[in-house]
Amino acid sequence: MPSMLRHRLVPGAVAIGLLSVLVACAPRPSSDVLVFAAASLKTALDALIEPAEEATGLRFTVSYAATSTLARQIEEGAPADLFISADVEWMDYVEARDLIRLETQVILLANRLVLIAPRDAPVSLDIETGFPLVDALGSSRLAVADPSAVPAGKYARAALRSLGLWDAVSTRLAPAENVRAALLLVARGEAPLGIVYQTDAVADPGVVIVDTFPESTHPPIVYPAALTRAAPDDALRLLNFLSSAAARSTLEAQGFIVVGPPAL
Repeated sequence: MPSMLRHRLVPGAVAIGLLSVLVACAPRPSSDVLVFAAASLKTALDALIEPAEEATGLRFTVSYAATSTLARQIEEGAPADLFISADVEWMDYVEARDLIRLETQVILLANRLVLIAPRDAPVSLDIETGFPLVDALGSSRLAVADPSAVPAGKYARAALRSLGLWDAVSTRLAPAENVRAALLLVARGEAPLGIVYQTDAVADPGVVIVDTFPESTHPPIVYPAALTRAAPDDALRLLNFLSSAAARSTLEAQGFIVVGPPAL
C-alpha cells in the first residue's frame, strides 16, 4: 500500500505563512504527526517514510527547512509534534521557551562537515591551517548555509576561523537559506566550492567531496530531537523508530552516525 506520509521542503518565509494557513484551515486528525526536520535530513527521512508508517501505524507529515526557521515557527505556534534540530543551540532555544517535552529530548544523530566541488569540475585541496581556499575560489564565491543563523553555516564559520581563513573568506561567501540550497549552488556549477554536511554530499551525485574538515575545527555536529509540548504521546513511536535497527541502516547509508536511543 502506498505511503500516506506527505513531505515538503519549504523556504523559510513561505513556510511560516503556509503553516499559518494549515493551522487555521485544516485541523489534523489525532493519528497524524507533524515533524519539523532540518533540511539536511530530507533524503534520509524521505527514505524512511514507508517503514516508519508501517512500524508505527501513524501518518506523518514532514516539513523541511533551516533549523533556525523551524525553531522560530514553533515559537510562533506552528503545530509541530516532533522537532529534529541540526544543532544543540536551536533546541536550547525552544527548550528555554518551554516548547518541548524535556524528558523526550535525545541526541539522535551526528554528522561531518565537508568541502565539496562540482563533479565535473573537481578540485584538489587538503584541509589544514591556512590552506589555499581563497586561491581555489578564483573570482567566484564559496557556497555555505547562512552563517548568521543556520547550523551548517555556523559550523562552517567555526571551522574556517579555526583554520585561520575566516577573515579572508567572509567577504567571498554565497550564503544560502539552508544547507541543501548551498549544495544546489555547487551541484549546478554556480559556485566552485561549498561547505555542507557529509550526508548532503552523499545525497547529490552532482558533487564530489574535496576533503573533510577535522572535527577539532568545529563544535560537534549533532541532531537533537524532542517532542513538543503539544505532541500526542503516540508521536514518541516515531522517535523510537528513528533509533531502531530498522532505521539505522538507512541513516548510516546516508552518512549519518546514529548516536543512541531515545530517553523513553
